[in-house]
Amino acid sequence: MKKVTQKYSLPKKSVYFFSANETDGHAGLKNILGGKGANLAEMTSLKLPVPPGFTISTEVCDVFYKNSEVLPEPIKADILMSLKKIESLLGKKFGADKNPLFVSIRSGARVSMPGMMDTVLNLGLNEKTLQGLIEESGNERFAWDSYRRFMQMYSNVVMGMNTSFLDIILEDLKDEKGYEQDNDLSVEDLKNLTKKYKSEILQSTSKVFPEDPMEQLWGAINAVFKSWNTSRAVTYRQLNSISSQWGTAVNVQSMVFGNKGNDCATGVAFTRNPSNGEKHFYGEFLLNAQGEDVVAGIRTPQPITKSEAAKMGQVSLEESMPGPFKQLVEVYKKLEAHYKDMQDIEFTIEKEKLWMLQTRTGKRTAKAALKIACDMLDEGLIDEDEALLRIEPQSLDQLLHPCLDPKAERTLLTKGLPASPGAAMGKIVFSSEDAVRLESDNVKTILVRVETSPEDIEGMVSSEGILTTRGGMTSHAAVVARGMGKSCVAGCDEADVDYSKKQMRIKGYVLNEGDIITLDGSTGEVFLGEVKTIKASLDDNFSRIMLLADKARTLKVRANSDTPHDAEVARNFGAEGIGLCRTEHMFFGADRIDVMREMIMSDSEEERNEALDRLQPMQKQDFLGLFTAMKGLPVTIRLLDPPLHEFLPHTEQEAIDLSKRLSWNLESLKLKVKSLHEFNPMLGHRGCRLAITHPEIYKMQALAIAEAAVELIKQGDPLVPEIMIPLVAVDEELRVLKQVVVGAVESVQASTGVKFDYLVGTMIELPRAALTADKIAVHADFFSFGTNDLTQTTLGVSRDDSARFLSTYVAEGIFSEDPFQSIDQNGVGHLVKTAVELGRKAKSNIKLGICGEHGGDPKSIEFFHLAGLDYISCSPYRVPIARLAAAQASVRQRKEREH
Repeated sequence: MKKVTQKYSLPKKSVYFFSANETDGHAGLKNILGGKGANLAEMTSLKLPVPPGFTISTEVCDVFYKNSEVLPEPIKADILMSLKKIESLLGKKFGADKNPLFVSIRSGARVSMPGMMDTVLNLGLNEKTLQGLIEESGNERFAWDSYRRFMQMYSNVVMGMNTSFLDIILEDLKDEKGYEQDNDLSVEDLKNLTKKYKSEILQSTSKVFPEDPMEQLWGAINAVFKSWNTSRAVTYRQLNSISSQWGTAVNVQSMVFGNKGNDCATGVAFTRNPSNGEKHFYGEFLLNAQGEDVVAGIRTPQPITKSEAAKMGQVSLEESMPGPFKQLVEVYKKLEAHYKDMQDIEFTIEKEKLWMLQTRTGKRTAKAALKIACDMLDEGLIDEDEALLRIEPQSLDQLLHPCLDPKAERTLLTKGLPASPGAAMGKIVFSSEDAVRLESDNVKTILVRVETSPEDIEGMVSSEGILTTRGGMTSHAAVVARGMGKSCVAGCDEADVDYSKKQMRIKGYVLNEGDIITLDGSTGEVFLGEVKTIKASLDDNFSRIMLLADKARTLKVRANSDTPHDAEVARNFGAEGIGLCRTEHMFFGADRIDVMREMIMSDSEEERNEALDRLQPMQKQDFLGLFTAMKGLPVTIRLLDPPLHEFLPHTEQEAIDLSKRLSWNLESLKLKVKSLHEFNPMLGHRGCRLAITHPEIYKMQALAIAEAAVELIKQGDPLVPEIMIPLVAVDEELRVLKQVVVGAVESVQASTGVKFDYLVGTMIELPRAALTADKIAVHADFFSFGTNDLTQTTLGVSRDDSARFLSTYVAEGIFSEDPFQSIDQNGVGHLVKTAVELGRKAKSNIKLGICGEHGGDPKSIEFFHLAGLDYISCSPYRVPIARLAAAQASVRQRKEREH
């Protein structure tokens, strides 16, 4: 596709320099500098040891794409000026054969996207500058090792080559020489390797590997900007609701080398444990290595601290390099105190000198987030509001699901690193493609890889859990899995994976693709077959945060529940009522579906009423169960909503079986099914329309609700049932059907002598209803926004069919998010706000809630809070998420008003 140049304006400032003497940026410029660039500037201002460099802003990324993926000359001039500043500071020259300067090129979006975009290290190396590096370092092996690393990265990131070809050359050489590690390669080995690399690169790309450092520089900067729109980056943005418009910054920084020898190292560390939140310094390092070795899992790293290393029989950084370790401890404490949050830091040690390459807010599990928030609250670092804002509401989902039953029988295969907690069971797959394919068939899988790369993102999403044979707690697999809430076991070095045979060998066991294994990401254990699970247990930190959330929020939180069991689960999670009981689900039980069908097949009102009389006591028991489970909390019961054909057979065989079971004429049954067929049932004879033509259905349900209420009240339990009429478009529909409901309820009250309060309301799920809400409110005690149907009818999009194209709409930026997952605030949201305003204008005390899927989405919850709703309703397992999201919405609104 031909690139089209669009109009653009050059930013006022394109390049931001940072060094010990001059720093243009700061942490508050994250949107312009990206998280990495903003924090590099901030660390420099804190007088921490940071190699000098500069950040090309995210605004330039926008210009780059609008200018057909070409950097305008004025911006290139600014970049060259900043490069000269680095040369002047360090007394080195980029591209020189004496005392040459080398740089790294790294991405940096405003939010962390670990491994999703590209990095190039050792840039500036060629045959000439290589000699200068040998002369300056006095270490020929290091120089050649850096050169082959640069070739591997550059050929992949900039030239688009599949680096597995180079990996094969490297592995073949190691096999031939009997080497275990890359570090075993000699100078001659590395010289021969780079020659083979150049030949393979030429053969694979039809391009000569560039020798000109300036060509390398422009190629790498362009490639990092382009990496913003790679498929893996797009997928990650979609999963994490990151706007495609933000773009990435590019960080150009003078190189420091962790691979010069055994007095050099590189590592990644967290100021607190990212898995469980414990307050101790936690991280990993590699001697004589570069940073990508740690995160890519090329070698399994060693623990930083002596206490952690002792558990594994390894030597720590604390022991092997006590001086740099002591300085690193001082730095991490300074950073955590400054940012008042757990930090994820990257560092390199060159000749026993510590250099800081990055700090960012550390990704953490939900369990760790809760503990860190509570601990920092107790330490006085943050207040209650900040403690609530620190926790990602969606992450709580990790805590609400089963873990392994400690009493269950199990066969331990091996133990790796507990990279991301939780239990996962599934069939082994060795490729992301297979994980995606099998997910479409509802097959649970465990993705097994030697190590994962960003290209595996879709497979990681599709699988239940991830197992890698290499890599540590800060590898790509570990970081991404923790962010997703997926179970992950990393660094299982006892496992030998053979991709060609689709096989994994572990201590005498041979496991093939399709065999079942179970992971315990909390312990790092891998088990043969399926291991039983038990319900998740929630700790005191969870309870404490929920109490803080309840204290802060104004939105009530209810649950969508159709059974006493679901209602009980919801109550246990803190639900303050049922916001939606879908009565149609009750008719599909084995003891009543045929009675429902008899009602539908009846030829006269008498026959229909006879069937309804048999259904009424069943419905009464359903409602009694819900009322009892909720113990006086409000329960909103939606009267029958779907069209009648949904209760009839859908296949020829089902029709035959039903006609035999009930002694019906098969042809009559088929004729009835055909007569009820609709071309667009979502907009057809359903909801209140069905009740207008068959009011006896709603009458039966209202009688059952009233009878259940009377029985409960006689037992001494209070309640105020809420009866909801769906799919109202015209106020007259509600007026007519409210009379039916009120008549039924009052007849029960009169016959039993028991009076009770109750509400009659409607769902607002059609645009006309929202636009005429003032008229509808005259007859309604409450509105509940059915945002699923309101989204469909507003956008003219079927939720069931939209998956084919909505992902493209999101990727192209047409929709910022899937409107069925997060409410379309400008369109559907505008209708909600209109209905709220009109409804309250007509009836100031009208109760307003929402019961669509959006009731469990944090971003939508904030919208509903600001729109002035009284409550939200969501699935039972999302109640804690909704409680926290509602609290955060309240806190943010209050903070905004204060400012």
